[in-house]
Amino acid sequence: RIFQHKKIIGLSMAMIFFAFMPIEVSSQNNKGPLWEAQADTLMDHQDFVGAVKLYSKIISESKLKSKDDYRPLYKRAVAYYSSADFENALRDINRFIPEFEQNHQAHILRALIYRQMGDNEKQLVDVEKALELRGGNVEVIKWRGSLLMEKREYQRAKSDFLLVKSIRDEAEVETNLGFVYYSLGSLDSALVCFNKSIALDVTYEPTYLYAGSFCLQEEQYQKALTYLNLALRLDPDNINAIFYKGIALVELKRETEGCSCLNKAFAAGQDDAADYLKQHCYDISK
Repeated sequence: RIFQHKKIIGLSMAMIFFAFMPIEVSSQNNKGPLWEAQADTLMDHQDFVGAVKLYSKIISESKLKSKDDYRPLYKRAVAYYSSADFENALRDINRFIPEFEQNHQAHILRALIYRQMGDNEKQLVDVEKALELRGGNVEVIKWRGSLLMEKREYQRAKSDFLLVKSIRDEAEVETNLGFVYYSLGSLDSALVCFNKSIALDVTYEPTYLYAGSFCLQEEQYQKALTYLNLALRLDPDNINAIFYKGIALVELKRETEGCSCLNKAFAAGQDDAADYLKQHCYDISK
């Protein structure tokens, strides 16, 4: 059976922190500034529900009659986002952005909301808009690269990761770059990146899993085993690593060890191990 690679992990990007940065609007009239200051204090104490109530009070009073009234709307979107109320966060930021289309931070916030909602297409649109308005943010460039990689736009993703690498190299970037190189047909270039990732951070586990699985696909079983054993040093209970190790071992004709790994993986819920067990070890249907 030809080994079919499955994505091992969801590539993550560090959260972009949203402090209450200036939004180029003036303070509210009447009691607005006092309520807003109180709401900001609640946000500092992570009382997002309380903050939403106060921001909503300000918005209700102002009725958003002028651009001066929109800062609390933005802050309420942040509060909703922080409390995982993504539908309401999206509603607020969608009202805010048409009034402040050139505010890059608002586009980043909306992209974060879309990420939580699982909408990669819209997420990418806002990430690209944020970079258009204010380029050079390494985290946002890396974020775009990961989204492009998800879309299988590997050449564009490679350009982003190479740019990030030239500014700040790290294990995650090298691993993503290795994934891209392999997807473009170069295992050798991928392994160079994976080995660099290991040199940068020996504890970054995804590197070993990608390297091991790609070597399996290329029938380089001994090399795969090396990476998978390193992964299992970090986490002896990693079911993916145990499963892949089982495949490598049975392909190397070390059936006893391999079947033990495959058995363990299958018992832990790795259903893909069933075919290998049936082919190399025993018929699990009996």
